[in-house]
Amino acid sequence: MNDRKARRPRRRSRNGLVDVLNALLTLLVIALLVAGGVLLYGASQFYGDGPLTQEATFRVEAGSGLSSISTRLEEQGLISNRYIFQLGGRTLERVSIIQQGDFRIPAGASMADILKEITEGDPIRYAVTIPEGWTSWEVLQRVNANENLIGEIATLPPEGSILPGSYDYVPGATRQSVIDEMQAAMTAKLAEVWAARQADLPMETPEQLLILASIVERETGVASERPQVAAVFVNRLREGMRLQSDPTIIYGITQGQTPLGRGLRRSEIEAKTDYNTYQIDGLPPTPIANPGIDALEAVANPDSHDYLYFVAKGALPSEGHVFAETYAEHRKNVAQYRKLADEAEATRKALEDVEAGAEADTPAAQ
Repeated sequence: MNDRKARRPRRRSRNGLVDVLNALLTLLVIALLVAGGVLLYGASQFYGDGPLTQEATFRVEAGSGLSSISTRLEEQGLISNRYIFQLGGRTLERVSIIQQGDFRIPAGASMADILKEITEGDPIRYAVTIPEGWTSWEVLQRVNANENLIGEIATLPPEGSILPGSYDYVPGATRQSVIDEMQAAMTAKLAEVWAARQADLPMETPEQLLILASIVERETGVASERPQVAAVFVNRLREGMRLQSDPTIIYGITQGQTPLGRGLRRSEIEAKTDYNTYQIDGLPPTPIANPGIDALEAVANPDSHDYLYFVAKGALPSEGHVFAETYAEHRKNVAQYRKLADEAEATRKALEDVEAGAEADTPAAQ
């Protein structure tokens, strides 16, 4: 009897331990279910369709972190929960590869889609394009007019210091930084072209090559002609002849800040200025434009011929030029050009008269 009574409390102790274990196990199961539910909800939010109803552009500023990006995404209605986006970004280890720039986000994009776009996608391309032969003043007007850039440009870039082309930038970049990139590109290209130039050119410095390239650029818009035109000027320099380039006179008048809008006057051709190559020997003091790569390379490696003169073939720049070795040949070519120009002018006036007559015959509107 006494032994049976002594064993009963031990059974209760074992039953209590089991109850505690069962309770802990139940709590663990509940916790796992809750955690699983939270993870499932988070995954559905992260990978499911987002709230955006139409395509939008999202900008990632320089130096932005995942926290600020997720906050702005939520504020702009691109995602539903900033914390889920942050957790997803850290879990997928994407924090360190976020790109700077503007990104197109399609309607319904999930958080996963947006994260992939700003880490792997291509930012929207923004670029400033500078045509060959533009003056520094023209370049400055285009850069200043770009509303995606900020800041002021302190001084007008030196003529010829900018390499024409297309330059990418990130919205919010400074205008000066874009100009700096253009100038660095010209410095590098001019050094490269100078190093690869023909031997015995009548130019002593890269700056002289740049000046002549700017004249070639302004003299012809036909790319295939540039080595020919360059060779004419090189031949003239070798012969000690004046360049006699109309664009140099025009630059001396306008400083590249406005089109002349008319033909040159005899008084302007005869005026002795620093840029009038009809009146001065050799090259003008500075470039007259920003030449492109083709013009630079044409001067560095001009054609081999004996031409000393050229004149336009027709009224259109695209028609190119006709070249001559002697002044007598050149005079014949000039006479032919003037004849064609007179015929073109007569045709233009005749068409204007026909149009004017047609308008006069048309009844007035009631």
